[in-house]
Amino acid sequence: MYSYIKGKITEIESNYIVIDNNGIGYLIYTANPYSFGLNSEYTVYLYQYVKEDEISLYGFKTLEEKEMFLKLISVKGLGCKMALPMIALGSPDGIIDAIERENILYLKKFPKIGDKVARQIILDLKGKLISKEEVSRGNNFDELNEALKSLGYKQADINKVIKNINPSDDIEVQIKNALKLLLK
Repeated sequence: MYSYIKGKITEIESNYIVIDNNGIGYLIYTANPYSFGLNSEYTVYLYQYVKEDEISLYGFKTLEEKEMFLKLISVKGLGCKMALPMIALGSPDGIIDAIERENILYLKKFPKIGDKVARQIILDLKGKLISKEEVSRGNNFDELNEALKSLGYKQADINKVIKNINPSDDIEVQIKNALKLLLK
């Protein structure tokens, strides 16, 4: 399994790039190949797809894009070739927001995503994704998050109430306020 590759981009096509690493050219399918510069040095985060008749590499400029891609391909009925255009056309935060708000119309705007697949995405991923904004907020709430988890609360429920907690409060006050919100 590959994690990333560093090298020079030697070819750019409509759905893939070729990156040279130590004299070997790796063909990597990417969401936005033209966002890479020809003959420029890049680190590309990789996902290796292996099937009985195919071995493919999928590449991403950021770890956030790769994580979103991995979450999307975990959805029943959604493969790599359907998830890649979602990464290309939508931002990870926009996709997360659409899933959390159950915005089927937003999800259906992506190629090959119909009503059934959009509903499956929401069913499988709602409450399981964290946006960049929540991660930055979450750094202030790590202790609160762990305390609530140890009390048996689910991460999806914790994410909903953390938005309403004051980060400048003491941890005891944060826990008390979170429990009040969770018990409503």
